[in-house]
This record gives sequence, structure tokens and C-alpha cells, in this order.
Amino acid sequence: MDTDQLRRYLEFYQDLGIKTLYKAAPPAPPTMELPALAPQGDSLLKIIEDMGDCRRCRLHEGRNKIVFGVGDEQAPLVFVGEGPGADEDAQGIPFVGKAGQLLTQMIEGTARKEGIPVLRNQVYICNVVKCRPPGNRTPEPDEMEICGQFLYRQLSVIRPKAICALGGTAARAMTGHKEGVTKMRGKWFKWRDIPVMVTYHPSYLLRPYNGDAKREAWEDLKKVLHFVYD
Repeated sequence: MDTDQLRRYLEFYQDLGIKTLYKAAPPAPPTMELPALAPQGDSLLKIIEDMGDCRRCRLHEGRNKIVFGVGDEQAPLVFVGEGPGADEDAQGIPFVGKAGQLLTQMIEGTARKEGIPVLRNQVYICNVVKCRPPGNRTPEPDEMEICGQFLYRQLSVIRPKAICALGGTAARAMTGHKEGVTKMRGKWFKWRDIPVMVTYHPSYLLRPYNGDAKREAWEDLKKVLHFVYD
């Protein structure tokens, strides 16, 4: 068994809550502690340094800038999207194009209507993959797995009270469930021990025929904002 395969097995057992593996060797089984998935004393700056000029997967080939994340590093709420688009790739900041402008309106508009004093810069926003997929295609599973180590570390450092997964790719990455967003949205799931709310990606809501989805997304946001800030 190679190192990568062993690491995947260990991560799988750790996800199940198993912290220690026992090697059968009578009479007293010695223990093997699972390796930490993030270094001790980790920080967002350390993660950026470890990423460097990342070339770990094929997505680096067409990128302009790595899009790491933006917002309050101690935010109680983190939004996770799929990956950067053209505007994000140019600026190195997540959700700055039309979908990002809508996300800002959704966060700040919903918070204002609900009497919750929250602005976009008071939450943290990042993506499952940090480089733009060609033509904005959906990231491939291996790309998500490679980049997922950095998302895991980001979320572990921030330790938000809740995560809002935007769209199907983020929902699957955060929950491990395979259903579509329509079935998952508005429901609570868990990433580690952190509650995850699934809703539509803002780019989906920009399509003119998705009026119902917009209303549902606002309802989802109300749930997560009240959960975090009440």
C-alpha cells in the first residue's frame, strides 16, 4: 500500500471518529496514532506559505492567480463555493464577479432585513479549489482531493460556528453526500463537528428563470445567519 493510499484510509477512519488504530500483536497491542492532517499551530498564513506557487494538480496550467480566500480570519461563518471564475482569477479574490456581487447583496441584504449587523467583510469566503478550472468547468475529483487539504486546514484554523456550502460541488465536498442541491438545500449537515447549511450557488441564481430558487436561497441564508448570530 503506497503512502497516499494509506493516508486516505487514515483520513477515512478519522472522519468516522476513530482516533487510534491497533495493530494485532498479543499480548498488549501497541498503538499507532493517526497523523495530524494539519500542522500544530497552523494558521492561514502558514497554509498560504505551504501552498506556494502550487502546481500539485493540472489546474495550475491555465491560472492567473491562486484564489485563497478573503474575509475575517476569526469569522463565525464561512461561505464555501466551487472555484474561481474569470474575475476571481484576474484579481485573486473569491466572489468578485457578478455572482460575488449577488452573494454580497444576499449576505448584507438578508442580515439587514433580519436585524443582524453583519457585512460581507465580517464573514470568510473561500472555494473548494483555489485555481480556475478551464472554461469554468466543474472541478475533477482528483483536483478537489488535492486542493481539499488546504480547504480542510482553512476551516480547521478558522473553526467557524457554521459553514454555508454554495452549490453542488461545495455541498458534496463539505458533506460527502451525492444528492443534488435541490434535495440538500435548507438542511443542516455536518463537516467534522461544524454545522453546514447547503444552498444554491449565486451563479445559478443569476439565471432569469430561477425566481423560486432565489426565494429559497434567502430562506436558507436567514436560517444560517440566525443560527450563527442570534
